Amino acid sequence: MVAVRRIALGITAFLVAAGALIGGGATWVYTSADVSTVGAVDFTNELSIPPLADSVVETDGTRVFRLDMRSGQREFRPGQTTETWGFNGDYLGPTLRARRGEKVRVQVSNGLDEASTVHWHGMHLPAAMDGGPHQMVEPGATWTPEWTVNQPAASLWYHPHPHGETETHVQRGLAGMFLLDDEAAGALPLPRAYGVDDLPIIVQDVRFRGSRFDTAKTMFRDIGFLGDQILVNGTLAPYRTVGDELVRLRLLNAAPARIFNFGFSDDRSFALIGTDGGLLERPVTLERLQLSPGERAEIVVRMRPNERVVLRSNPIEAGLDFWNQRFSGADDRFDVLELRAAGTLRPSPALPSELVASELPKAADSVRERPFDLQFAQINGQEMDMDRIDATITRGSTETWVVRNNDGMPHNFHVHDVQFAVAAVDGGAPPPELRGPKDTVFVAPGSTVRLVVRFDGPADPNTPYMFHCHLLWHEDQGMMGQFVVVEPGGEAGKPPAHHSGH
Repeated sequence: MVAVRRIALGITAFLVAAGALIGGGATWVYTSADVSTVGAVDFTNELSIPPLADSVVETDGTRVFRLDMRSGQREFRPGQTTETWGFNGDYLGPTLRARRGEKVRVQVSNGLDEASTVHWHGMHLPAAMDGGPHQMVEPGATWTPEWTVNQPAASLWYHPHPHGETETHVQRGLAGMFLLDDEAAGALPLPRAYGVDDLPIIVQDVRFRGSRFDTAKTMFRDIGFLGDQILVNGTLAPYRTVGDELVRLRLLNAAPARIFNFGFSDDRSFALIGTDGGLLERPVTLERLQLSPGERAEIVVRMRPNERVVLRSNPIEAGLDFWNQRFSGADDRFDVLELRAAGTLRPSPALPSELVASELPKAADSVRERPFDLQFAQINGQEMDMDRIDATITRGSTETWVVRNNDGMPHNFHVHDVQFAVAAVDGGAPPPELRGPKDTVFVAPGSTVRLVVRFDGPADPNTPYMFHCHLLWHEDQGMMGQFVVVEPGGEAGKPPAHHSGH
């Protein structure tokens, strides 16, 4: 009996010790999962500004760009050379710029040792020119899409879109901005000197292991890859000296999965003047602005002589539970970029109280609703199938897309070719920062957003556009579908059979 009691006590002690060990391990994993660089960044590197891409205008008025995908090396940190990919250089790519009404052509050459694509994120263009997973560019090949720019001035971007490999290709450095101009925006007294008072701000999170990018996903990171340092335009610890009273920042969240909540270190307010697809009808004053992967925003901040202020990413508000709040990076804080004002600043015109008239579709014109239920690796209960058309849409029609996040984890939703209006969030009016033209929208766990989308074509029953979660690992795992636009009475055809990927 004594022996039995001793065995029972031993088992109990073992279970208690094991429970304490497991509990202590879980506590350590949880408490060590958040990241903060606030106050720890020395801002010793001048912010790199991507060059404006060279172009040639042909006799018929077509503006021709050239983009070469290539491998390279960059010394992000002294003495540490990192293997990278880039467009026309070692990391990221030049900024393309065109005007509304221009015909553009881009000669895309693949100098890599694997196939990739170039998707024009936010651009309205024919499906065959979209650069999705059906437009793969094989190693050594050249793809030459062309289209006429027919949308308002906006801050768009370009990046690879190979099915199942998008996260990896973007992480290696393939991304750049594509700016559009038009008469309405050009007539406004806004900061517009590229690289002077109008700055592209491409924000990515990275992690290094020795000299290499460490792209491994760590424990419990169901959101995808989360880094512990920030690159802005490919620059670590960046600062920028500015000489104007008003500075325009074109913010792009080019991270694979991280959601940023931008603000300034002294909590100063700033003016939001544009969202994904162009300028707002009027400026909105904010102190915080949350952007999920793929989203863009144009903000204007006022500077005072000789001051320094840090653009910071704060903890996010994503409607997450206790566990997911920590392991989705929602508690993390980053010092992103230091702005340094010169001793004497050039006077800037006051921001106008009115910007541009809205071109967004109207809910009253919607002819049908479509549900899109988001759950990890699936949309509407299905994983991506390159041979399946998920929706057939009549050219010229307006629809309401109802997007629900049925997961406990964050998702967002991107639609190719269009700029949609956010009609409602959880049954209420959208906040001011969601009232402009959007092509990507954050969808918090348990939330529902209603999007009004107009499909102006052109029709192509055989070549699909994509819709997907733009958290890139989620996209690669299958959270993507495809739609075609057809003429009235038309039917979907069959997607191209020659594709790479899953």
